[in-house]
Amino acid sequence: MIGAGGKAAENLNGVSSENIIALCDVDENRAAESFKKLPDAKRYKDFRKMLETEKTLDAVIVTTPDHLHAPAAVMAMKLGLHVYCEKPLTRTIYEARVMRDTAARQKIATQMGNQGHSYDSTRRVVEIVQSGAIGSVREVHVWTDRPIWPQGIDRPTETVEVPPTLDWDLWLGPAPKRPFHTAYVPFNWRGWWDFGTGAIGDMGCHNTDTAYWALKLGVPTSVEAESSGGNRETFPKWSIVRFEFAARGSLPPVKLTWYDGGKMPERDLFSGAQLRNDQVPKNGSIMVGDKGKILLPDWNANNFQLLPQDKFVDFKGPEPTIPRAESHYKEWIAACKGGPPAMSNFEYAASLTETMLLGNVALRCGKRIEWDAKGLKAKGCPEADALIKPQYRTGWTL
Repeated sequence: MIGAGGKAAENLNGVSSENIIALCDVDENRAAESFKKLPDAKRYKDFRKMLETEKTLDAVIVTTPDHLHAPAAVMAMKLGLHVYCEKPLTRTIYEARVMRDTAARQKIATQMGNQGHSYDSTRRVVEIVQSGAIGSVREVHVWTDRPIWPQGIDRPTETVEVPPTLDWDLWLGPAPKRPFHTAYVPFNWRGWWDFGTGAIGDMGCHNTDTAYWALKLGVPTSVEAESSGGNRETFPKWSIVRFEFAARGSLPPVKLTWYDGGKMPERDLFSGAQLRNDQVPKNGSIMVGDKGKILLPDWNANNFQLLPQDKFVDFKGPEPTIPRAESHYKEWIAACKGGPPAMSNFEYAASLTETMLLGNVALRCGKRIEWDAKGLKAKGCPEADALIKPQYRTGWTL
């Protein structure tokens, strides 16, 4: 386990059927519960030392802040280890490409931690949409209640003492050096450009996943964004990001709009839907087809609704075609042991992550991005280069 506290404790429970031999965390206090739960597991602060020392490892779970995902996962994969990595797969697009290519080259089992991808309901919605039940989909809306941490703020200036249980330099990893402050840890790092990926990074790989999968979207041709205005340090307080996807074979072009920070789709989109207390859910998505709509009133596809309801009263849906999973973790564990690839493997996850992160590039550049996926370039926007491919601090590599 690279990362043993916070979300990592949940991931640890997910793989508790396996032999957990080593735990790594830069904060002894944050990981204390996991350390207590597994007293025989070896403890490390530096994942590089753990990976170099533990010669009997088969697989690794990466549950760190976003800026450490790629360095940890790529090192593990180069050693031939299977990897489960939290979402979003990486902090930058270049890192996502490296993750995808390394996994393919090493032929190892991978899975990104967008747990809803393995829910029966998600796979059912994918089957329904791909059966043509709501017709051709050209419009998708996705929203979230994030950020639930500070954004649109500047770097703190006061000095705060580093807790004795935390190795701050290791926590920073490849990020530029800066003084410690409680504004970053243990959770609010998500709002800072150097460490996190903001609202769209946190929830995009959840809330967009079902539509992305069902519609076979791939990467967008263009992205543009509006927001409350940001700065060099943190993401804006709210944003609306518009993605355009080209036609894919017989599937038509799609416009997907993302909303966060209190912004929401037009209320008319939800006409006829059953809404708790007549309120649009805080997280969700809606696909608009020429024969109907499908509403996902959550970050996953549980309790999805086909609209208009009277049209789908007797709807039975197609026969299942997608294998069901016992859990997101067990699907990956089975892949590690020679079973079929997990369905949110890095080939799929890197593309979804790249799409979401392009929204952040558009936010940061403040202009429409025309995306050259083959060249890994935002056309006519050289200032995007530094956002696409990060510069690591000395001592850190992919």
